[in-house]
Amino acid sequence: VQLQASGGGLVQAGGSLRVSCAASGSIFRVNVMGWYRQVPGKQRELVAIMHSAGNTNYADSVKGRFTISRDNAKNTVTLEMNSLKPEDTAVYYCYYSGNGVRSWGQGTLVTVSS
Repeated sequence: VQLQASGGGLVQAGGSLRVSCAASGSIFRVNVMGWYRQVPGKQRELVAIMHSAGNTNYADSVKGRFTISRDNAKNTVTLEMNSLKPEDTAVYYCYYSGNGVRSWGQGTLVTVSS
């Protein structure tokens, strides 16, 4: 499964950004898609994931500020990020898991200035 991410960029604290990801290839109907992020020197951490059935899981640090959504027909997942904080600055990676297959996107940089 190949993942192509788009969006991200530079925004001031308090602003909003959107990152999107499109999956292609042998996509299993039942799957999980979402986003992780990583800053240099730290482990990659979960931001938000969404099951194809609709269940979601958010990191505590983004609850109430970020919203994940997906279009199963188009195999896309989108993360709307509001009230961004400088500590949200990271490379955001799209993630897919289904039928024992895990894939990562190439990463897109989100920078939040104070």
